[in-house]
Amino acid sequence: MHELDPEIGPELELELLRTELETLYQVSRILSRSLDLKETLSNVLRALHDGVGLERGMVSLVEPETGGLQVSVAHGLADIFTEDIRYRPGEGVVGMIMAEAEPVALRRIADEPRFLGRLGIYEPEGAFIGVPIKIGRQSVGVLTAQPAAGAEILIEDYTQFLEMVANLIGQSVRQSTDIQKERQALTEERDTLRRTVRGQYGFDNIIGHTQPMRRVFDQARLVAKWNTTVLIRGETGTGKELIANAIHYNSPRAKAPFVKLNCAALPENLLESELFGHEKGAFTGAISQRKGRFEQADGGTLFLDEVGEVSGAFQAKLLRVLQEGELERVGGTRTIKVDVRTIAATHRDLEGEVEAGRFREDLYYRLNVMPIYLPALRERMEDIPDIARFLTDKIARQQGRELTLTDAALRVLIHHGWPGNVRELENCLERAAVLTEANVIDRDAILLTGIEEHVSFSRGVMQAVNLDDPNLDERERVIAALEQAGWVQAKAARLLDMTPRQIAYRIQTLNIKVRQL
Repeated sequence: MHELDPEIGPELELELLRTELETLYQVSRILSRSLDLKETLSNVLRALHDGVGLERGMVSLVEPETGGLQVSVAHGLADIFTEDIRYRPGEGVVGMIMAEAEPVALRRIADEPRFLGRLGIYEPEGAFIGVPIKIGRQSVGVLTAQPAAGAEILIEDYTQFLEMVANLIGQSVRQSTDIQKERQALTEERDTLRRTVRGQYGFDNIIGHTQPMRRVFDQARLVAKWNTTVLIRGETGTGKELIANAIHYNSPRAKAPFVKLNCAALPENLLESELFGHEKGAFTGAISQRKGRFEQADGGTLFLDEVGEVSGAFQAKLLRVLQEGELERVGGTRTIKVDVRTIAATHRDLEGEVEAGRFREDLYYRLNVMPIYLPALRERMEDIPDIARFLTDKIARQQGRELTLTDAALRVLIHHGWPGNVRELENCLERAAVLTEANVIDRDAILLTGIEEHVSFSRGVMQAVNLDDPNLDERERVIAALEQAGWVQAKAARLLDMTPRQIAYRIQTLNIKVRQL
């Protein structure tokens, strides 16, 4: 560490070396043990006191905003609050050490005119050592301490020793600063993502202007404020997950996790592990402990999609968690409490399942506290143009190009029954986009996807169509004329100023299925 000092003798020098090395080891362990910088520094000062007799230690760190020093921790300051103790650059001995970036060793601190004694921590007649804390060449703080009475003879050795400790502290300060910056960046990114998600899953971003959808939005907005269990009912592909997202991200739990699980996607043995977690060794392949979805959603919301698919045996286990907020991991015996808001969804007729004995009645009532019914797409045909345009824009972004829908293509979509609901509509548009070389999805591209153009208008609507409307294509004009003529081809021909032979040719070439009335 350094040459033997003949002034203090070899035995004392060797003993000092031994205690310094042992204390350095303890300091290095302390600095690697915790990410809490203040707690760590406090423990370092205690180790200096206990290990080598450096008493009344203090660490002051630079405030980036002001460039001044703030006392971060001090050892031996009973009942003294140090948070507001600051030194301006160059102020007092501590400020001088910071400004000059050089160590100061005083055999009698009272002899230094710049000594302020602001904290009342140091004995004026005692020795004093202060060293800069550096990150590279930049000073970021000051480490000070006072040797025990009678140890002034060791001041040079103590100064070198404190410089080594200060170098270790500098590394920890740099690590803490880097972690703080990363945390700040992550916090900003998290807040940005939350704002984005909240905007993405807001009710205003779910398309629907029909009365059934307005009723859904009203119910969802009201229930979002509370922790009430929600059961979203509706056919597959109607957007149940979208409503669940909107409820969570507009609720008081929006900042907490939103965890999803499709109950139909897993067999019962894996479903139990996914929901409740498992302990290490609970089954073959369980090489470590794992939290389940309920624990992951603690404080937030758990969305159980297709809850009507779970078996009768598993329904009893699910009921206990919903009722008591308690669970045990697979292979475990410890009861774990969770605070989870549950949103479930199903396309099944649960009332019929209860009557048939396939679904527990008590679980049904536990889930069905606030039912929300999503209408099928065929029950809100007026929303199809807006939904189709939204999906087309989404597909365009995915494919990195511009896409638009023609009015004729939209009319084909409106005429279809959509048994697969919005999901089927999205798949249809994506296939049409793939089959479209240009940037315009037209009626022919839609028909190439396998969608049949059905005449699903009511006769009253078709009879009200203006046959001279320029927005109608030829096929639609012929269908409208046939509807208005009661599907009598001769009458339809007269409405269109055609001959019976001409309209028969149009019916054949346009692939119009003749209705028998």
